[in-house]
Amino acid sequence: MPPRVGIGFDLHRLTPRRPFVLAGIRIPSPLGPVGHSDADPLSHAVVDALLGAAGLGDIGDHFPDSDPRWKGTPGTEFLRRTAGMLSRRGLKPSGVDATLFCERPRLGPYKRAVASALARALGIPASSVNVKAKTMEGLGPIGQGRAVAAQAIAAVTTLRRGARRGPRRG
Repeated sequence: MPPRVGIGFDLHRLTPRRPFVLAGIRIPSPLGPVGHSDADPLSHAVVDALLGAAGLGDIGDHFPDSDPRWKGTPGTEFLRRTAGMLSRRGLKPSGVDATLFCERPRLGPYKRAVASALARALGIPASSVNVKAKTMEGLGPIGQGRAVAAQAIAAVTTLRRGARRGPRRG
């Protein structure tokens, strides 16, 4: 089977006294995303992209915000569980390219660490993950510092027979 691709998007309002976490990396900020889980827009966008590539619906189908089990759940847990779902279907993540849209905090210094954390959660090489950060030049809720968004595209491929299944733990 040739690689399949999917796209994901997530957006969260920002509010005081919430941690700002991307793929398990805490970013110093006076504001953080609001949400039922940890409100990690990057992890959520990547999950949606992977689920889309595998034809498995979206994050709300598997981790609905109406289910109290997922309250406060780290985005990295959703990534690990999604990689496990793919593995059970004979698929594996093979690449992710993601863009964060945020005015503040400046995310450039954290891109490499966040990309590595995404790769670890998915059990793929860090070289298979790319993370970019963009501002909105002061436009709209994101540009005014009231929201953060992420967009991701992901590719999945078929597991080789006898290949290790599931994300690496660590």
